[in-house]
Amino acid sequence: MTRITAEVPAETASLVEELARSRGITGAEFVAEAVQRVAEHEAEFRAFVQEGVDAADRGDVVPHADVMIKLDEMIARHRARCA
Repeated sequence: MTRITAEVPAETASLVEELARSRGITGAEFVAEAVQRVAEHEAEFRAFVQEGVDAADRGDVVPHADVMIKLDEMIARHRARCA
């Protein structure tokens, strides 16, 4: 384990403690879990973006005009169902 220290507004610290108490865990456990979740989410997002960059580098893309045609078709179908 590694310890991380960060300054947060008093309101945030109070909220963390309140939420941790409601879950029956310590504030430190709550923060550790929150940091882990955010870090994992950011890593997943970075990987997702990299997939797009790699696809574009390979030329594996759909032209903008083709995308707009498909979107216009989808919008028209939706409007027809709602009418």
